[in-house]
Amino acid sequence: MNSAMEKRKGRTLVGTVISDKSDKTIVVRVETLIQHPLLKKYVRRHKKCTAHDPNNECGIGDKVKIVEYRPMSHNKRWHLVAVLEKAV
Repeated sequence: MNSAMEKRKGRTLVGTVISDKSDKTIVVRVETLIQHPLLKKYVRRHKKCTAHDPNNECGIGDKVKIVEYRPMSHNKRWHLVAVLEKAV
């Protein structure tokens, strides 16, 4: 199923799990660097994405890869592809 997920069209993001309290759901914090238009300084921006974790395999602090997917609930529009790095 993961190989089929990777072949899907849509955005792929890498982020850190900040919550795994819900059943089969994780909240992932995705950070991006943008350049300030006037100051030319790089600023960190972040957003929280709610992703589907079918096997409840993620824990807080894990680095994960998520892919855009069909809406599964009111807020869930992402699906877990892989756990890149487990938290210590």
